[in-house]
Amino acid sequence: MKIHPCAKINLGLNIVEKRPDGYHNLETVFYPVPIFDTLDITQAAETRLFVDSSLSSEDPEKNLVMRAYRLLEKEFDLPPVHIRLEKHIPMQAGMGGGSSDGAYTLRLLNEMFQLGISVGQLQQMSATLGADCPFFITSEPSYAEGIGERLAPVALSLSDYFIVVVKPPVPVSTKEAFSRITPQKPAKNCRDIVMQPLSTWRESLVNDFEQSIFALYPEVARIKESLYESGAVYAAMSGSGSSVFGLYKERPTLPDFPGCYTTVLKF
Repeated sequence: MKIHPCAKINLGLNIVEKRPDGYHNLETVFYPVPIFDTLDITQAAETRLFVDSSLSSEDPEKNLVMRAYRLLEKEFDLPPVHIRLEKHIPMQAGMGGGSSDGAYTLRLLNEMFQLGISVGQLQQMSATLGADCPFFITSEPSYAEGIGERLAPVALSLSDYFIVVVKPPVPVSTKEAFSRITPQKPAKNCRDIVMQPLSTWRESLVNDFEQSIFALYPEVARIKESLYESGAVYAAMSGSGSSVFGLYKERPTLPDFPGCYTTVLKF
């Protein structure tokens, strides 16, 4: 059976406090983006992971797809499977590609083998894989708190907009990004901001990672500036980067972004 894990963007991302366990509590709005990986699972004689048609070159047990399979294998009598993962979501982009793959593996195995796991249970299980994973159990616009695992639906549609995603060849360390943040509560919650007209977001909807990442990688800041210059109504970095997205009312004509992954999509 096949399933197509999607990407996400963050509409606002505020790091509000550091937790005793070393993690950070945040506030953000997750929104699904129509960039899709392909995940195909079939029963087989032994369990193996293939990425882009080849056996995984890295330790497959560290991949969130295999970790998701092992998580369910502990609880249910799963047969061995071959898992084939075709990547299209850019990696190290702040778009949740790995988290999406892990969460969608849980969803597909639950459907294939009629395990009867509820959405709420899947979200709880997926949180053990990664903080972004619970969002991808439904992939619906959501306001997130905690480390990203506490979700509430948001009645937001960007269906009238085009999205441009530009991912430069810049590997951002999430650990380093967090180390440069001074947690604080924002003046206004991002959930409230996104309920206002999109034309107002530029002045008030903030990704707290931008300041430190832009200082380290000025080329990421320049991409955001270029998106605004090309007519974006709103532009921001997603997650801890390094992808930058812009929202447009009309399909834009873009400047060249040499060496970057660039795509234009309609929601």
